[in-house]
Amino acid sequence: MGQIIKKRTDYISWDEYFMGVAKLASLRSKDPNSQVGACIVDADNKILSMGYNGFPRGCSDDEFPWAREGDTLETKYAYVTHSELNAILNYRGGSLENCKIYVTLFPCNECAKAIIQSGIKTVVFAENKYDGTPSVEASKKLMNAAGVRYYQYQPTGKKLEINV
Repeated sequence: MGQIIKKRTDYISWDEYFMGVAKLASLRSKDPNSQVGACIVDADNKILSMGYNGFPRGCSDDEFPWAREGDTLETKYAYVTHSELNAILNYRGGSLENCKIYVTLFPCNECAKAIIQSGIKTVVFAENKYDGTPSVEASKKLMNAAGVRYYQYQPTGKKLEINV
């Protein structure tokens, strides 16, 4: 009788996989201060879309400002599209009803509105460095009212290395 070969047991979980994809997407951001990535998946654990924070298509990241302080029109805030909104807008397949979004930073109130309107029902976030700010508090209020579940990703400490 042949030897029974069992499956490997050190494979990564779905949360590890999708948060890893979101973190990988964040590496595309050219923002010198904040690199944020997002990954949207459906109920069958299929990746539907990804995004990262940056300027809209056609707007040169060499010509628009990356500053965080100063006159509004001289800072990035009037121009940058957040990773969550980019992931939502990048999806061309139809509805995002009942999907899950993995994001490396807790969504701001503007992204929370887009998440709710798109039909996404679960947000998994890695960090919440702006917890307690009006934007995050508004985001939580909106998502709670709309029945969008959110929870913090619990790192497993596994190191994933990709050589490119």
